[in-house]
Amino acid sequence: MPTLPNPLITSSPERLGGTPVFAGTRVPVQTLIEYLEAGHPLDQFLDDYPDVSRDHAVGVLELAKRALVPPAA
Repeated sequence: MPTLPNPLITSSPERLGGTPVFAGTRVPVQTLIEYLEAGHPLDQFLDDYPDVSRDHAVGVLELAKRALVPPAA
């Protein structure tokens, strides 16, 4: 099983003008969000962007969830 990059997301002014991307790729995280918003399954995103692994995509979604959803009391 491949290890995930740490951090999962990176940004740099030299890469896509500072747009947050999946670490180690040039794939913007926003692209995944837009796929899901449009009703496309995660598998379609992964097929279209093979540089992003399923574990990496799920890790980014979990990171977003932790940032947005308060822990259960």
